[in-house]
Amino acid sequence: MNLAKKSLGQHWLSHGATLNYIADAADISLNDTILEIGPGTGTLTQKLLATGAKVIAVEKDETLAAKLPLKPNLQVVPGDILSFDLSQLPTDYKVVANIPYYLTSNLLRTLAESPNSPITMVLLVQREVAERIAAGPGKMSLLAISAQLYYQPELGRIVPAKLFEPPPKVDSRVVILRRYARPQFKNLDSQIFFQIVKAGFSQRRKKLRSSLSGGLGMSKDQADDLLKRAGINPNARAQELSLKQWHSLYVKIGQ
Repeated sequence: MNLAKKSLGQHWLSHGATLNYIADAADISLNDTILEIGPGTGTLTQKLLATGAKVIAVEKDETLAAKLPLKPNLQVVPGDILSFDLSQLPTDYKVVANIPYYLTSNLLRTLAESPNSPITMVLLVQREVAERIAAGPGKMSLLAISAQLYYQPELGRIVPAKLFEPPPKVDSRVVILRRYARPQFKNLDSQIFFQIVKAGFSQRRKKLRSSLSGGLGMSKDQADDLLKRAGINPNARAQELSLKQWHSLYVKIGQ
């Protein structure tokens, strides 16, 4: 029996219909390369292998990594996914994973901003996190912007906590992310863009004029003028802005 490690956020899923749903959502073909993150006991791995695609499973828990099945189309890599070299994968690889909450934000940014980002991601995450990733203006967050700058999100099936062993405290949900065929904005410096977005979200309860002023080191009058030139109400709050509005702000700051 494999005991789940709390430190790694491990919760095993063995519900066949849900595992099939996750694998099917990735629309896997025989020639695909699938990156599975945290395969754990290998229940999802088996479903992925059954498609005939090549599966690269990165598992931080070395004990579990050693127990994964020996299959011609499976490569097991013991280690931390955040240290994994994504450049070694083909350009159209897909990610399928049941990932712990503590890893979600960091992992999503790492994958989305990689020079070799996955074409599709099917992630099983905490329900609230999945819904934050796919949120629209009014409920936007840094996580939503990080994902939606590169990917079109779609919410999938809700997976009740009782289907996991041990059960987590909250339900999970599948989120499907499909990479845009071409960048949404030309010549975007993502480092500067996210510096602006982070400044906006640095004081969520405050109006944008205040959070941008503090986060970017400018006066409130300057922030006011900047927002007006970008066509944004200075009294708005960060979560109310669309991705296009953040880009307008980025453009005006660069002028």
